Amino acid sequence: MRTALLQSSGRPGSVEANLKVLDEAAASAAAAGAALLAAPEMFLTGYAIGDDIARLAEEADGEGADAVAEIAARHGLAVAYGYPERSGDTVFNSAQLISADGTRLANYRKTHLFGCFERDHFTPGEQPVVQAELGGLRVGLMICYDVEFPENVRAHALAGTDLLLVPTAQMHPFQFVAESLVPVRAWENQMYVAYVNRVGQEGEFDFVGLSVLAGPDGVARTRAGRGTDLVLADVDPAFLAASREANPYLKDRRPGLYGSLV
Repeated sequence: MRTALLQSSGRPGSVEANLKVLDEAAASAAAAGAALLAAPEMFLTGYAIGDDIARLAEEADGEGADAVAEIAARHGLAVAYGYPERSGDTVFNSAQLISADGTRLANYRKTHLFGCFERDHFTPGEQPVVQAELGGLRVGLMICYDVEFPENVRAHALAGTDLLLVPTAQMHPFQFVAESLVPVRAWENQMYVAYVNRVGQEGEFDFVGLSVLAGPDGVARTRAGRGTDLVLADVDPAFLAASREANPYLKDRRPGLYGSLV
Protein backbone atom coordinates (compact mmCIF):
# COMPACT_ATOMS: atom_id res chain seq x y z
CA MET A 1 0.00 0.00 0.00
CA ARG A 2 1.63 3.21 -1.14
CA THR A 3 1.60 5.67 1.76
CA ALA A 4 2.16 9.42 1.57
CA LEU A 5 3.39 11.53 4.47
CA LEU A 6 2.43 15.21 4.41
CA GLN A 7 5.09 17.14 6.33
CA SER A 8 3.54 20.55 6.90
CA SER A 9 2.28 22.90 9.59
CA GLY A 10 -0.27 24.42 7.25
CA ARG A 11 -1.55 27.71 8.63
CA PRO A 12 -2.00 27.53 12.41
CA GLY A 13 -5.43 28.78 13.47
CA SER A 14 -7.08 28.43 10.04
CA VAL A 15 -9.04 25.23 9.46
CA GLU A 16 -10.02 26.43 5.98
CA ALA A 17 -6.40 26.97 4.93
CA ASN A 18 -5.30 23.63 6.34
CA LEU A 19 -8.07 21.78 4.52
CA LYS A 20 -6.86 23.42 1.30
CA VAL A 21 -3.29 22.19 1.98
CA LEU A 22 -4.65 18.72 2.69
CA ASP A 23 -6.71 18.75 -0.50
CA GLU A 24 -3.69 19.71 -2.61
CA ALA A 25 -1.55 17.04 -0.95
CA ALA A 26 -4.26 14.43 -1.49
CA ALA A 27 -4.37 15.27 -5.20
CA SER A 28 -0.57 14.91 -5.49
CA ALA A 29 -0.50 11.72 -3.43
CA ALA A 30 -3.31 10.11 -5.40
CA ALA A 31 -1.60 11.02 -8.68
CA ALA A 32 1.51 9.22 -7.40
CA GLY A 33 -0.50 6.08 -6.65
CA ALA A 34 -0.91 6.50 -2.89
CA ALA A 35 -3.77 4.70 -1.15
CA LEU A 36 -3.20 6.53 2.15
CA LEU A 37 -2.21 10.07 3.11
CA ALA A 38 -1.10 10.82 6.67
CA ALA A 39 -0.92 14.37 8.06
CA PRO A 40 0.70 15.62 11.30
CA GLU A 41 -0.57 16.04 14.85
CA MET A 42 -3.23 18.76 15.20
CA PHE A 43 -3.03 19.43 11.46
CA LEU A 44 -6.65 20.52 11.12
CA THR A 45 -6.24 23.54 13.39
CA GLY A 46 -2.55 24.01 14.11
CA TYR A 47 -0.71 23.00 17.26
CA ALA A 48 0.61 26.09 19.10
CA ILE A 49 -2.63 28.07 19.00
CA GLY A 50 -3.24 28.45 22.74
CA ASP A 51 -6.84 28.97 23.78
CA ASP A 52 -7.96 28.63 20.17
CA ILE A 53 -7.59 24.90 20.74
CA ALA A 54 -10.77 24.90 22.80
CA ARG A 55 -12.51 27.27 20.38
CA LEU A 56 -11.71 25.19 17.30
CA ALA A 57 -12.13 21.77 18.88
CA GLU A 58 -14.95 19.71 17.39
CA GLU A 59 -16.62 16.35 17.72
CA ALA A 60 -15.13 13.36 15.88
CA ASP A 61 -17.98 13.57 13.38
CA GLY A 62 -17.91 17.36 13.10
CA GLU A 63 -17.59 19.68 10.12
CA GLY A 64 -13.83 19.17 9.86
CA ALA A 65 -14.26 15.40 9.67
CA ASP A 66 -16.92 15.86 6.99
CA ALA A 67 -14.56 18.06 4.97
CA VAL A 68 -11.71 15.55 5.27
CA ALA A 69 -14.09 12.74 4.26
CA GLU A 70 -15.06 14.71 1.16
CA ILE A 71 -11.37 15.17 0.27
CA ALA A 72 -10.68 11.48 0.79
CA ALA A 73 -13.63 10.38 -1.37
CA ARG A 74 -12.93 12.89 -4.13
CA HIS A 75 -9.32 11.79 -4.50
CA GLY A 76 -9.91 8.11 -3.76
CA LEU A 77 -7.46 7.60 -0.91
CA ALA A 78 -7.65 7.17 2.86
CA VAL A 79 -6.62 10.10 5.07
CA ALA A 80 -5.28 10.19 8.64
CA TYR A 81 -5.01 13.55 10.37
CA GLY A 82 -4.68 15.12 13.81
CA TYR A 83 -7.20 17.52 15.37
CA PRO A 84 -8.53 18.72 18.74
CA GLU A 85 -11.56 16.61 19.61
CA ARG A 86 -14.36 17.95 21.77
CA SER A 87 -16.48 15.53 23.76
CA GLY A 88 -18.85 17.43 26.01
CA ASP A 89 -16.68 19.76 28.08
CA THR A 90 -13.54 17.70 27.48
CA VAL A 91 -10.93 18.27 24.76
CA PHE A 92 -8.62 15.52 23.54
CA ASN A 93 -5.60 15.60 21.24
CA SER A 94 -6.91 13.15 18.65
CA ALA A 95 -6.16 11.51 15.33
CA GLN A 96 -8.73 10.13 12.93
CA LEU A 97 -8.53 7.73 9.99
CA ILE A 98 -11.03 8.11 7.16
CA SER A 99 -11.32 5.63 4.29
CA ALA A 100 -11.18 6.32 0.57
CA ASP A 101 -14.97 6.32 0.40
CA GLY A 102 -15.26 8.86 3.21
CA THR A 103 -16.12 6.43 6.02
CA ARG A 104 -14.72 7.22 9.46
CA LEU A 105 -12.70 4.11 10.37
CA ALA A 106 -10.97 4.93 13.66
CA ASN A 107 -10.49 7.74 16.15
CA TYR A 108 -7.66 7.80 18.71
CA ARG A 109 -7.11 10.07 21.71
CA LYS A 110 -3.48 10.74 22.71
CA THR A 111 -2.74 8.81 25.90
CA HIS A 112 0.57 10.43 26.92
CA LEU A 113 0.52 14.22 26.99
CA PHE A 114 3.84 16.03 26.57
CA GLY A 115 4.74 19.05 28.68
CA CYS A 116 2.75 21.78 30.34
CA PHE A 117 1.27 23.06 27.07
CA GLU A 118 -0.56 19.82 26.33
CA ARG A 119 -1.51 19.13 29.93
CA ASP A 120 -3.04 22.62 30.13
CA HIS A 121 -5.18 22.14 27.04
CA PHE A 122 -6.03 18.44 26.77
CA THR A 123 -7.28 15.46 28.72
CA PRO A 124 -5.37 12.21 28.10
CA GLY A 125 -7.13 9.35 26.35
CA GLU A 126 -7.51 5.97 28.00
CA GLN A 127 -7.54 3.51 25.07
CA PRO A 128 -3.98 2.58 24.03
CA VAL A 129 -4.75 0.44 20.98
CA VAL A 130 -7.07 1.74 18.25
CA GLN A 131 -7.03 -0.07 14.90
CA ALA A 132 -8.84 -0.38 11.59
CA GLU A 133 -8.59 -2.62 8.55
CA LEU A 134 -7.37 -0.81 5.46
CA GLY A 135 -6.18 -2.28 2.17
CA GLY A 136 -5.62 -5.71 3.68
CA LEU A 137 -3.54 -4.27 6.53
CA ARG A 138 -4.32 -3.72 10.18
CA VAL A 139 -3.60 -0.03 10.73
CA GLY A 140 -3.08 1.43 14.20
CA LEU A 141 -3.11 5.03 15.42
CA MET A 142 -0.86 6.76 17.94
CA ILE A 143 0.24 10.38 18.45
CA CYS A 144 3.75 11.78 18.89
CA TYR A 145 4.94 11.25 22.50
CA ASP A 146 3.01 7.97 22.69
CA VAL A 147 5.56 6.24 20.44
CA GLU A 148 8.33 7.02 22.92
CA PHE A 149 6.80 4.56 25.38
CA PRO A 150 7.84 1.04 24.30
CA GLU A 151 4.88 -0.51 26.09
CA ASN A 152 2.50 1.41 23.86
CA VAL A 153 4.00 0.18 20.63
CA ARG A 154 4.40 -3.37 21.94
CA ALA A 155 0.69 -3.40 22.76
CA HIS A 156 0.03 -2.65 19.09
CA ALA A 157 2.40 -5.42 18.01
CA LEU A 158 0.61 -7.93 20.23
CA ALA A 159 -2.72 -6.76 18.80
CA GLY A 160 -1.47 -7.42 15.27
CA THR A 161 -0.90 -3.89 13.97
CA ASP A 162 0.86 -3.99 10.59
CA LEU A 163 1.20 -0.24 9.99
CA LEU A 164 1.33 2.22 12.87
CA LEU A 165 0.42 5.80 11.92
CA VAL A 166 1.94 8.40 14.23
CA PRO A 167 0.94 12.02 13.52
CA THR A 168 3.45 14.07 15.49
CA ALA A 169 4.60 17.53 16.52
CA GLN A 170 8.24 16.65 17.13
CA MET A 171 10.27 19.65 18.21
CA HIS A 172 13.92 20.60 18.67
CA PRO A 173 16.03 19.24 20.37
CA PHE A 174 14.38 15.80 20.27
CA GLN A 175 15.03 14.98 16.60
CA PHE A 176 16.74 11.73 17.61
CA VAL A 177 13.23 10.30 18.00
CA ALA A 178 12.59 10.66 14.27
CA GLU A 179 16.15 9.77 13.31
CA SER A 180 16.75 6.75 15.55
CA LEU A 181 13.93 5.75 17.88
CA VAL A 182 11.16 5.31 15.31
CA PRO A 183 13.13 2.86 13.10
CA VAL A 184 14.04 0.89 16.23
CA ARG A 185 10.37 0.74 17.26
CA ALA A 186 9.53 -0.65 13.82
CA TRP A 187 12.28 -3.28 14.12
CA GLU A 188 11.64 -4.45 17.68
CA ASN A 189 7.89 -4.72 17.08
CA GLN A 190 7.98 -6.02 13.50
CA MET A 191 5.71 -3.48 11.88
CA TYR A 192 5.82 -0.46 9.61
CA VAL A 193 5.78 2.88 11.44
CA ALA A 194 4.81 6.11 9.67
CA TYR A 195 5.87 9.13 11.72
CA VAL A 196 4.65 12.37 10.13
CA ASN A 197 5.75 15.68 11.57
CA ARG A 198 5.05 19.39 11.58
CA VAL A 199 7.81 21.72 10.40
CA GLY A 200 9.31 25.11 11.27
CA GLN A 201 8.69 27.66 13.99
CA GLU A 202 5.25 27.77 15.57
CA GLY A 203 4.81 29.80 18.72
CA GLU A 204 7.45 28.69 21.22
CA PHE A 205 8.10 25.44 19.34
CA ASP A 206 10.56 24.64 16.55
CA PHE A 207 9.33 21.54 14.72
CA VAL A 208 12.12 19.52 13.12
CA GLY A 209 10.41 17.74 10.23
CA LEU A 210 12.30 14.50 9.41
CA SER A 211 9.09 12.53 8.84
CA VAL A 212 9.85 8.89 8.21
CA LEU A 213 8.22 5.63 7.19
CA ALA A 214 10.33 2.82 8.69
CA GLY A 215 10.04 -0.87 7.86
CA PRO A 216 10.20 -3.94 10.12
CA ASP A 217 13.91 -4.25 9.24
CA GLY A 218 14.55 -0.88 10.88
CA VAL A 219 15.30 0.76 7.54
CA ALA A 220 13.68 4.05 6.49
CA ARG A 221 11.68 3.56 3.30
CA THR A 222 11.39 7.32 2.90
CA ARG A 223 12.43 10.32 4.95
CA ALA A 224 11.61 14.01 4.60
CA GLY A 225 14.01 16.85 5.26
CA ARG A 226 13.48 19.91 7.43
CA GLY A 227 11.04 21.77 5.19
CA THR A 228 7.49 21.29 3.93
CA ASP A 229 7.39 18.07 1.95
CA LEU A 230 5.30 15.19 0.66
CA VAL A 231 7.13 11.85 0.64
CA LEU A 232 5.89 8.41 -0.36
CA ALA A 233 6.84 4.80 0.25
CA ASP A 234 5.27 1.37 -0.04
CA VAL A 235 4.09 -0.82 2.83
CA ASP A 236 4.68 -4.39 1.62
CA PRO A 237 2.61 -7.13 3.36
CA ALA A 238 4.76 -9.91 1.87
CA PHE A 239 7.97 -8.36 3.20
CA LEU A 240 6.32 -7.83 6.58
CA ALA A 241 5.27 -11.50 6.78
CA ALA A 242 8.76 -12.69 5.86
CA SER A 243 10.36 -10.34 8.37
CA ARG A 244 8.09 -11.54 11.16
CA GLU A 245 8.91 -15.13 10.32
CA ALA A 246 12.64 -14.43 10.53
CA ASN A 247 12.58 -12.21 13.62
CA PRO A 248 11.83 -14.00 16.94
CA TYR A 249 11.23 -11.03 19.26
CA LEU A 250 7.52 -11.54 19.72
CA LYS A 251 7.80 -15.33 19.85
CA ASP A 252 10.62 -15.27 22.40
CA ARG A 253 8.94 -12.94 24.88
CA ARG A 254 8.50 -14.20 28.46
CA PRO A 255 5.56 -12.15 29.79
CA GLY A 256 5.71 -13.87 33.16
CA LEU A 257 8.94 -12.02 33.90
CA TYR A 258 7.53 -8.57 33.16
CA GLY A 259 5.07 -8.16 36.02
CA SER A 260 7.19 -5.45 37.61
CA LEU A 261 6.58 -3.21 34.59
CA VAL A 262 3.03 -2.58 35.77
